[in-house]
Amino acid sequence: MTHHHPEPKTMRGKIVWFFLSSLPGLIVILLMTGAVFLIGQKVSAKKEQIAAELKAAAKTETPPVNVVTLQLQPSVLRDKISLPGAVEAWDSLQLMPKVGGSIEDVLVKEGDSVQKGQLVAKIDAKDYQIALASAQAAYELAKANLARNENLRSKGISTQANLEEQQNQVRQTKAALDDAELKLSRCQITAPMAGLINRLDAKVGLMTGTLMPTALAEIIAIDQVKAVVAVPEADVAAVRKLNKVEVEIQALGSEKMTAPVHYLAAAPSSQARAYRLELRLDNPGHRILPGMFLRANIVKNEQAQALAVPLFSVISRNNEQFVYVEKNGAAQRRNVRTGFLEDWQVLITEGLKAGDKVIIEGHRSVEDGQAVKVVKAVDSLNGLVL
Repeated sequence: MTHHHPEPKTMRGKIVWFFLSSLPGLIVILLMTGAVFLIGQKVSAKKEQIAAELKAAAKTETPPVNVVTLQLQPSVLRDKISLPGAVEAWDSLQLMPKVGGSIEDVLVKEGDSVQKGQLVAKIDAKDYQIALASAQAAYELAKANLARNENLRSKGISTQANLEEQQNQVRQTKAALDDAELKLSRCQITAPMAGLINRLDAKVGLMTGTLMPTALAEIIAIDQVKAVVAVPEADVAAVRKLNKVEVEIQALGSEKMTAPVHYLAAAPSSQARAYRLELRLDNPGHRILPGMFLRANIVKNEQAQALAVPLFSVISRNNEQFVYVEKNGAAQRRNVRTGFLEDWQVLITEGLKAGDKVIIEGHRSVEDGQAVKVVKAVDSLNGLVL
């Protein structure tokens, strides 16, 4: 027989009565919630275990990446610029006639070597020979007149004024004689310096003048020549400290030679703000000719005991630069700072030390900590062929 308890009349009693009557259902709900939570925990732990096992299995199954390494050794590194330029004659001049007349003989041809004072051409001298003879006669007459006047003056017959006039006449005629001799000598056109006849315009029968003279020849001196390059304004300070520069001439099979610095212009020679640099090259065999193209390899900075790696081995990502180093069969990432370049090498100023084995081939196929297999190891960049 079931007894029904009367429902309490007070609010407090109603609350207590509701809680007691609902207690079994709450206990069941709590038990079910706890069971679900425990099951979820076990499932999550199992998933983590499976993921770890898969990762370990994948790591075990992935073969090491084949790489080539470079063991860093200190060396000398140079910060160089290569500037184009051209060869110029050490000196050149235009051979101009000093008297007018007709060319009657040309004694050289283009390409000939001439010595200073060597006869190059002749101007018809007949008019100048006649002028010289006339000047000679006038001078001799003036001297004779002066001698008579001096004799008369000693006897008190002539005046001092007449004597002085005759002395002046002698001086004038002597000056005219010297001028005639000089003009006649200038009919013999000679080389004012040693060099090569680079261009010859003198021809037999050519009329020369003195008001608007035409150059008869161009003579160039090339026993030594100038290597001329234009130095950018930004590099002038570095170039000013140099005494010599390496020059490479293409026409001679890219032959390299050292040229002393001859002159650096104090002002730019063009709107490009480039300064003329002249280098001296000895050229006894005349192998180097004006106009030949060249490159001047200017060393702005030289650093001994430098560590350098191939530029292509440095990876840039997210404003960072890094390389991979092989250590104990694994790749290790090293952040680095770089400096100037020499050819395909880049200076490492921070992040590596001598003896580190930098991965220079295969480095883009690895990650930090990945297993690697060294298939080739080198200890020098010289002659490195990948």
